[in-house]
Amino acid sequence: MRWALATVLLLHGLIHLFGFAKAFGYAELPQLTQPISRGWGVGWLLAAVLTVLAAGAVAAQARWSWVPAALALLASQVVLSSSWVDAKFGTLPNVVLLAVAAYGFAANGPVGLRSRYTQDAAALQAQVPSHTPLVTDADLAPLPAPVQAYLRFTGSVGQPRVAAFRAVWNGRIRGGADEAWMGFSAQQLNQVLGEPERLFLMDATMKHLPVDVLHRFVGPHATYEARVLSAVPVVHGEGAELDVAETVTLFNDLCILSPSALVEPAFRFESIDARSVRAFFTRGLHTVSAELKFDERGALVDFVSDDRRRASPDGKHFVQQRWSTPLTDYRHFGALRLAAHGEARWHDPAGAFTYGEFDLIALEPLLGTPLRGAALAGP
Repeated sequence: MRWALATVLLLHGLIHLFGFAKAFGYAELPQLTQPISRGWGVGWLLAAVLTVLAAGAVAAQARWSWVPAALALLASQVVLSSSWVDAKFGTLPNVVLLAVAAYGFAANGPVGLRSRYTQDAAALQAQVPSHTPLVTDADLAPLPAPVQAYLRFTGSVGQPRVAAFRAVWNGRIRGGADEAWMGFSAQQLNQVLGEPERLFLMDATMKHLPVDVLHRFVGPHATYEARVLSAVPVVHGEGAELDVAETVTLFNDLCILSPSALVEPAFRFESIDARSVRAFFTRGLHTVSAELKFDERGALVDFVSDDRRRASPDGKHFVQQRWSTPLTDYRHFGALRLAAHGEARWHDPAGAFTYGEFDLIALEPLLGTPLRGAALAGP
């Protein structure tokens, strides 16, 4: 679709050169029966340049493609109107320009979910502290043995505590066990220290149409919004039940993507056995829990919580349901060894099913200057 749109716009832009060529006498072009002044010829050239620029921006998937598309639409329609008898059919490809400009504005303009994500992300990154302490053996001492082993396995000991992180994902997701999968890419920003916060922006495809999804948990309350074609709202969720659900999701993020957070006072633990613990996480008014399961290496291999809420398709109603995220494929992301593949499962009374598969493409921890204390005894 992208290349088809770009091709249509390119050809449309090149056709505008006919008006420029006739105005300056470079070609006879008998099909253009009306005279074109040199002033209007410059207008035809400008329309051609802007339309070709819009075609290139669409081909390159540039987020600003709506800007040259809107300008090209204006310039093109003005010059077409000046030679309406000969050029009126040029309005048809201008409908494509209108669609490109409208969709681009909805997706990447100031009112889009992507713009909201960008603004919130900049504000969160501005809050990253100038200094972060190192994770030491003394920090691990109060923790159950499986959690200590996990922090050592991930390489967190001796590293600065992560203040925030950015992550990039690819994967697929579906609404139910019998529904079709939708591919997606996503970007995420979490603040870790202080009161943790979370932004998660997903670009998915549903029935061949693009869908933007934004999970936002900044301040005391969480929201969830999905828009088809970046403009048509199809889901909007908020309220106390979503706050609890997103607290569990944030809890899950910190365990998997920022293990150093487990030494923070927001977490407490109860031992179950040699390879599992009950973990509790408090954010604001909500405390949620999960069973963390580890393998013989110390790797976290599953997170199981009964505090998660499953949303209805419209995001307005929730039902409490067991939720788990099996983890595999540990690899290094910078200094840390983290799970690169995870699944999200609902344990429905009719049978458990995987509704999301997530592949971690990149992770960038945001750190302040390390605060160095006593010598470390870590591995």
